[in-house]
Amino acid sequence: MSGYQVWIWQTWNLVRRELRDSLRDWRILFPIFAMTVIFPLLMRFATSYLETSFYERWGAEGVQIRLLPLMLLLVGFLPISVSLVIALESFVGEKERLSLEPLLASPLSDLQLYLGKLVASLLLPWLAGATGIAFYLLILQSAWRPSPLVILQVLLLTMAKALVMVSGAVIVSSHTTSVRAANLLSSFLIVPVALLIQGESLMVLYHGYSILWYVFLFLIVANILLVRMGFRLFNREALLGREIDQLDLRGGWRLFRKHLVWPWWFFGLPRERLPRALRPLGTLVGLYLREVPAVVGRSRLALLVTLLGLVGAFWIGRDFALRFPLPAEYLPLNRIDESVFRNVPAIGFLPAFTFRGVLENNIRALLLASLLGTLSFGSLAVVLLMAPLAIIFYIAFPVAWAGYNPFVFLAAFVLPHGVFELPAAILATALAVRLGATFVAPPRGMTVGEGWFQALADFVKVFLGLVIPLLALAAWIEVTVTPALVIATYGK
Repeated sequence: MSGYQVWIWQTWNLVRRELRDSLRDWRILFPIFAMTVIFPLLMRFATSYLETSFYERWGAEGVQIRLLPLMLLLVGFLPISVSLVIALESFVGEKERLSLEPLLASPLSDLQLYLGKLVASLLLPWLAGATGIAFYLLILQSAWRPSPLVILQVLLLTMAKALVMVSGAVIVSSHTTSVRAANLLSSFLIVPVALLIQGESLMVLYHGYSILWYVFLFLIVANILLVRMGFRLFNREALLGREIDQLDLRGGWRLFRKHLVWPWWFFGLPRERLPRALRPLGTLVGLYLREVPAVVGRSRLALLVTLLGLVGAFWIGRDFALRFPLPAEYLPLNRIDESVFRNVPAIGFLPAFTFRGVLENNIRALLLASLLGTLSFGSLAVVLLMAPLAIIFYIAFPVAWAGYNPFVFLAAFVLPHGVFELPAAILATALAVRLGATFVAPPRGMTVGEGWFQALADFVKVFLGLVIPLLALAAWIEVTVTPALVIATYGK
């Protein structure tokens, strides 16, 4: 056999070994059987109740066409949830059973070990999920039958969710020292997927089945990131050397403080040649003329992703404007006066239209984006930036169709404060993307921890030194200059 065939054969042997161990464990087989057979029966009775009592009582006939695919998603999801049990024990379980050392001493590479455990954790839940869906369709007594395309969507989504949970669980299993600790961390895997199913139900009810393809695409991207992260973080020596889970706060603080400082610089002049009163300026000059450009250089890929997000926001805004056009009477730009801006605080979801209210809202939004970006490999940080920009573009198109100049509209409503607010938001979002992406692709020559603390230090430096001042200037202009300019352009 060729080297490639030997590689595949060795990996498959590991998969067979793992499957054999799982098939011997009744604690795994019984939940799979129960969720594959019993739960579809319960869903069948629920479906019958919905089609009789509920629809006849409330007159919602036809809604089952949207609800029954959600039953399929639930029937497929519960059996694959068992994959967490298998994956969480993949490494740490073997360590507790004292069978990990012989496995790590085998000639298998790190990639073979990781992929073998991953595939073995997926096969049984995938088979159980597909069997549960097929059994539910077999016993379903309904006039509605899903099309082959809907069945394909449900199967693909079920497999993608299983891969997301297993990829995350294998990472947890390889970085904890006990099954108990791994099980405690499993909620961080099961809860987001459960929330995703709830989101799918709302999306299907409001937008139909086509929206599920976008969910599937999102899951594929998440899978790629998780698998890449798992392999980058996998270390067989650390598996054996780690004896107890501990949080090294002092070590983390030392790393953070190391990357938080920057060199003193004042246009190339030595510190001794400057008067003492001017020497502190070297700290500020070094920050803005040397350190900030260096941070931007380290974040160039994250900046590119953020700028691509702006293009996506434009496309989304245009698409929604075409699908849900605003009538011209909803855009009374020629009747704008000072009362419009005075009534902004009366709208519950908007901040108070004051300098403090606008500034606090923008800072809070960017800090939330950084937190979500850390938890989502940077993706949600870009989404939060795209949302308000998509709304602006969504409004700009109906403005043009109503006979107004869209460039004048943007210049009056957005440009005065946007020239400061948008660069600050783009820079903060790019740094938030780095905070999340470091887990997947740490900088060369750095561990994941050191790379993340460097990204965090860069975020803190730039956010305090540049982003907040830009947001403060933008908030003052938005409250004082923008209303006057809008009234001068469109006022009575």
